[in-house]
Amino acid sequence: MADFTSYIIKSFKHDGHLHRMWLENWRVPAERLQEEHHQDGMLVFVNCHTKIVEADGKEWISRIPGISFFIPKRWFNVVALMEEAGIRYYCNVASPPYVSGQVLTYIDYDLDVIRMPGGDVQIVDQEEYERHKTLYHYSAVVDSKVRHGLKDVLARIDSGQAPFDDRTVIYYYKLWEAWKQQAAQ
Repeated sequence: MADFTSYIIKSFKHDGHLHRMWLENWRVPAERLQEEHHQDGMLVFVNCHTKIVEADGKEWISRIPGISFFIPKRWFNVVALMEEAGIRYYCNVASPPYVSGQVLTYIDYDLDVIRMPGGDVQIVDQEEYERHKTLYHYSAVVDSKVRHGLKDVLARIDSGQAPFDDRTVIYYYKLWEAWKQQAAQ
């Protein structure tokens, strides 16, 4: 079985200051990706009980497993949160991912889309986006890319396109668990 590789994921704000950091995320080997994810060039990560560091230095540990999906050139990313009630998809409208070594970074643009386990969809933090758009002086190009990213993720949710598939989320989590168990032996 191919090895998972540990990465740090760092989220920044438009002005370059750190927003949030996830310290241990296990990248799913490319040869184990579902075909649709492989074709999209997706980067898929699993984390569970990872330390998270906030911009103010506050640290906490995630309580539930999360499977993160990053697609090159797309202005959003998706975290599938494996909750007791089902899988909740938290979608960050954000710059495309940038990878250097074993660190993935992106700029978080505040707008978020949440797809609940029952299928309800909410767009949140629109006021925060508008406030930061003024504060950080987003250019017309950035504003256009952000709005396109929002439309793009909503269209994927509506059509059930990757990565919005609970079975695949569970597959990646079980694959990681099996690797972790084998690595411990």
